[in-house]
Amino acid sequence: MIALASNYLIFRLASGESLPLCAETLAADLAEHNSRLMDPELVSQAASAVFYYFKQELGLQTVTIGEFAQAFEKALRIFNSDGRDGTNADTGSQVRESDLCRLAYDSGHGGELFFFPRLRNELRTQMESQPQLLRFSGLRGCAKQLAGARRWSPRCQTVQDRIVDYLRGCLTAEAGKRDLSLIIK
Repeated sequence: MIALASNYLIFRLASGESLPLCAETLAADLAEHNSRLMDPELVSQAASAVFYYFKQELGLQTVTIGEFAQAFEKALRIFNSDGRDGTNADTGSQVRESDLCRLAYDSGHGGELFFFPRLRNELRTQMESQPQLLRFSGLRGCAKQLAGARRWSPRCQTVQDRIVDYLRGCLTAEAGKRDLSLIIK
C-alpha cells in the first residue's frame, strides 16, 4: 500500500470510490464553485479549517463526503456569523475579533517572549464580553513578523503552529464549559 502524504485526506464518495485530496486543492475547488454565492476567501478558509479539523484534530485519514459537507456547512455558518451575509446582523456583538499582527507589533522587539503573554491577555479581554465566536486574524503575517522573516519559511510555519496551539490551549483553559468557537486565520 502506498503511504498517504501528510497533507492529504481520502474522501469516500457515495459510489464507493475513494479520492485523495489535499487542503489547497479542496479549498480552491470549493471557492471556485461557490464564488458567486460567497466570498472565495471565506470559502477557502472554511474548507481549510474543516480539513485541518479532520486531519489534525481527529487524526483521520479517511472521511466521507457527507461528513465533510456537514462540517463545512457549519464552518461557513460560523464564519458568516458576523452578519456579512445579512442573515445574522444581531450577532455582531457576539463576535470578537483581534489582529495578531497588531499584537506582535505591540510586543516590540521582545518577540515571542512578550507576544504570548499579550496574546493570552487579549484572549481574556475578548472573553469578558461573553462572545460566541473569537476570531484572530493575521496569523501568517504575525508568524513572519515574529520569525523575523520576509518570506515564508519552515521557521514561520513553526511559529504559526505554536500560535495556533497556544490559542487553543488558552481557550480550553479559560472557556471552561462555555460554548465558544475560535477562528484563527
